[in-house]
Amino acid sequence: MIWHLIAAIFAGLGAAGIGLLLRLASGKRLPTWIIPVFAGLGMLGYQVHYEYSWLTHKQAQLPATASVVEVEHASMFWRPWTYAFPMANAFSAVDSDSMRARETADGERLVEYIRYRFEKQHVDLVTHQAWLMNCESRETLPLVGEERRPRLEAMRELDAEDPVYLAVCRG
Repeated sequence: MIWHLIAAIFAGLGAAGIGLLLRLASGKRLPTWIIPVFAGLGMLGYQVHYEYSWLTHKQAQLPATASVVEVEHASMFWRPWTYAFPMANAFSAVDSDSMRARETADGERLVEYIRYRFEKQHVDLVTHQAWLMNCESRETLPLVGEERRPRLEAMRELDAEDPVYLAVCRG
């Protein structure tokens, strides 16, 4: 986070320098308040760029075996531009290296996988949850505890086109 603060300060200084050059190039006909306005716009521009590039930056850090299965976008009143262009603030990924498949006695394929959730906060938050999916019936449920007990009340059926189902069973 300290690096983003430093980057925002330098973006502000660079934009203030552009404002100063414009003022000098105009023979000082531009008002002096143009310099702090450019500094503020530079800092705001850096922050907006960072917030909108967060998702692609985090996806680039994922291993090649991971696939993003869900992206959440949100709008915030203190960022009015997000009402027109919602910003990604969380996403979930499944890593194929963490999957373990097994066959049941009925011939159904069960896949145990870990779903990672990344949230953009002041410090990025990463959580993980073990899941179990029946690839024939497309039912999935979370596994809780160290012994990974299935939580049957949270079972849900996924669509055939659901990205989680495609990543776990078809990937």
